[in-house]
Amino acid sequence: MKKLSEFVKERRKKVNLTQEEFAERAGVALTVVRKIEQGKTNMNLDKVNLVLRMFGHELAPTESKNMSK
Repeated sequence: MKKLSEFVKERRKKVNLTQEEFAERAGVALTVVRKIEQGKTNMNLDKVNLVLRMFGHELAPTESKNMSK
């Protein structure tokens, strides 16, 4: 499974946008894009989803297959 940081960075580069350009188009602060691409874990889910919607994706809770009942 690909990490969020790798996914966003690869997709952003594929569309040939700088972090600044991408942040502006996504409607988030540059620091949000930087934090995501650096793999920071303390992120606002709404902001992360604004970034992911640029690629037709979003984060949502899913049931973990590794959790014991």
